[in-house]
Order: sequence, then structure tokens, then C-alpha cells
Amino acid sequence: MKPIVAIVGRPNVGKSTLFNRITRKKDALVDNYPGVTRDRHYGDATWNDVAFSIVDTGGFARDEEDVFAEKIRSQIGLAIDDADVVVLVLDGKGGISPFDSELIGLLRKVSIPVFYVVNKIDGEEKESELYDFYQLGLDDLYPVSAEHGYGIPDFLDKLVSVLPSSRQDDPVEEEISIAVIGRPNAGKSSLINKILREDRLVVSNVPGTTRDSIDSLCEISGKQYRLIDTAGIRRKGRVSEKLEKFSIIKALRSLDRCDVALIVIDAAEGITEQDIHVAGYAHERGCGSIFLLNKWDLVEKENKTEKRYYEQLRMDAKFLYFAPAVTISALTGLRVSKIFQLVEAVYQQYATRIGTGMINRIIERAIEKNEPPMHKGKRLKFYYTSQVSTKPPTFVVFANYPDAVHFSYQRYLVNQIREHAGLDKTPIRLYFRLRTGRIDFSERKKKENFSDKSKKSKRMG
Repeated sequence: MKPIVAIVGRPNVGKSTLFNRITRKKDALVDNYPGVTRDRHYGDATWNDVAFSIVDTGGFARDEEDVFAEKIRSQIGLAIDDADVVVLVLDGKGGISPFDSELIGLLRKVSIPVFYVVNKIDGEEKESELYDFYQLGLDDLYPVSAEHGYGIPDFLDKLVSVLPSSRQDDPVEEEISIAVIGRPNAGKSSLINKILREDRLVVSNVPGTTRDSIDSLCEISGKQYRLIDTAGIRRKGRVSEKLEKFSIIKALRSLDRCDVALIVIDAAEGITEQDIHVAGYAHERGCGSIFLLNKWDLVEKENKTEKRYYEQLRMDAKFLYFAPAVTISALTGLRVSKIFQLVEAVYQQYATRIGTGMINRIIERAIEKNEPPMHKGKRLKFYYTSQVSTKPPTFVVFANYPDAVHFSYQRYLVNQIREHAGLDKTPIRLYFRLRTGRIDFSERKKKENFSDKSKKSKRMG
């Protein structure tokens, strides 16, 4: 495990900008509006060949200034407890705040190193603005500009010099990335908290509580998983604030780096058109997908209620007919443990590679069973099939008229692959390319028959 550095401070002092500067990425949302960050946001960084993890936290504020203040302060406390080093960010332009004194008082009680960084110092001529902060009883202050990079190298040199050595563990097996997506207030953060068995994420009945895409690592039954909590995705017409637009963009980008998407639906409200839109985003990106009908404890049960939900889901989301679905409750824990059994089943198929001989036999038998149609008076011919990638399983079929293959016949071939290769829970991509000079299946079969006859006649001779 790498050493952990926690960044803390009051709202809008530039913590997320500093996080992005140190990680050399733009993973943390940044805005002039205070309170953008609410959850703990982890990232990886390296300086002078020293690797460490860094944690961005929400702004330390009073309850009357932010309805999430109490929960954010709890997240800050958890971040400090987990950290090997704490960085308190002060505002060089805004000056001293009562929150600074309160945070300094809190940090004086910790036994780990604490760095006091005065941000928004854009150059040497601005370092005179540090003098006011010495009245807080601080000896070492680090003037920096998180936005422009001033003072960052000197600060990081000192930071990595006090970090403990990385703890080397046995190598772990492949990590499976899981994005948890859905409409606002569907219970995504509550589900992750239930899985992790801790209040890792801020949870509220207020829609839009989660603004950023937050990664959490966990181990279930000896296997490593990365859980990605995302902001709720509303209809485009209802999204007006710039911050929410960026949040949704990050939620959609999380689908690009996940293996399996957990599509969380508020079953108490029923399956909505927007739920299907969200599922469509996962389908477009080729993720493995699992539907979670959450808040099942709030649904009034009648005879065959669960069956009716599943039937509606299959009818509305026909494009994800292969995706498993399960009713759960993030609040009570109902069937939450079953999720990872489904994730494992989906992932195994999602990462499957099929031998060239096997996939060609499947396509050959499919053609024998249902011959392809004619195109401009000529029969469509498929010469050779090859799997070109996994995640999801992707195949290329070489044909004489690739653009003439009707989507219904393409769907037929995909279903044949599903049935005979045991890929009933994963998306499959099938592409058609112009022939590359290989013989088609029927010609190959004729040659094989001719070869067999020749061998037989030689033996007889």
C-alpha cells in the first residue's frame, strides 16, 4: 500500500486544484462555487520517484452554510484518520478565516506530519501575504499557486521526504472496475456504503448529492474491485447548471473505464424512461451491465410483482436483453451480496477469448442452418471469422459484401455465438469486413472432402 496524503481546508481555497496539480490530471471537479467537493476523492501521484495516494476532501464549513457540512466534516475526519500526512490549504488571497483556526486546533492533536500550504500566491512578490498567517502560530508555511504551479516543486520535495516507505504486499489478481450509474437519488452512494460497510460517501435524500465520480477499492472473497460512484444522470433538457453538466460528463466517462456497469433503478418510483436512457449509455459504450432494482423494501408486493418488473424491464430495454437483473435494497442489504456473484459471471464472459477454430465452426453451422440472403443476384459469403479483442468479445467476419449484411442476420449470428459459446450475459460486437483472399466455408469443406477422397484412393491403390 502506498502512503496516503490528505488535503483539507475550508471551502474554495483551491484543494481540488492542488489535487489536480499533484496528480497531473483533471479528475477532481473545480469551480469558483464553494462546496463542489463533498466526498473523499482518491488519486495516485509520484514525485522524485516516490509514489503516494492523495485524498481530496470537502470544504470545512458550518451547518448553516452548507446542509451537507456535518457529513463533509465526518468525511474529513475519516480522511485524516487514514492519512500518513495531512496538508492544510490556506487562502493567500482571502486571508485568515475562523475555520482556519478551528482546523489548526484540530490538526495540532494528530501525531502525523502536517504541512501548512498558503495557496493563491502567484509569485515571489506575493509572498509578503504570508505574514498574516504567522499569527496562527505556524512556523513553516509553503507559498504555492495550485493553478499556476508556483512553489509546488519545493513543497513536494519536502512532502515526499517525510512519507513512510510503501508497504509491499503480495501481488493481487486483476482488478474489476464497476461503475454505479443511475438517475439522481436512486441509491447509488447508499449501495456503495453498504458494500464497503462504512460511510465512505455522503448520502442524502437531496437529489444531486454526489457531484464527482468517486473511486473506492474493496476486496470481496479474495478478489479486487474498484467501485466508481457517479453523479445522477438527468434528462439533458433539465440540466442547466454548468457544475451538473460537468458531473454528468464525468459520470459518462466512468463508463469508458469500467468493466461492468451497475444500473441502479428506484423500484419504488417504477422504471422510467430516463432509466432506459441511462442503460442506453452503458450499452453504447459496450460495458457489461447488470440492472439493480433498488429500494425493493419500499415496493408494495402483490402476486408476481417481481416478475412484472422484470417483464417491463425486458420490454423497455430490449437492447440489453442479455443483462442480468436483481431486486435489492441498499438500505436493508437485501440481496446486495448476490451482486458480486453476478458481476463475476458477467466479467468472466466479458473478458472471454474464443479460439479461432471454435468461432469459425459456430459461424459455419449457423450458415448451414440459415443461409445468408442474396445481394444483387449473388449469395452473401462469409469466408473467415476472428476474435480481435475482449471486453467486450469482438469479432470480425470477412465477407464478399460486408455492407450488405442486414442487421437481422447480424443479430442471428450474434445469438448463435451467444448460444454455442456460452456468452449469454455479455455484450458482443460483430463487424464485417471485405474478404482478404481466404476461401469461404463451403469451398473449404469441398477441399476437405476432396482431400479425404484422395487419401482414400491412394490407400486403395
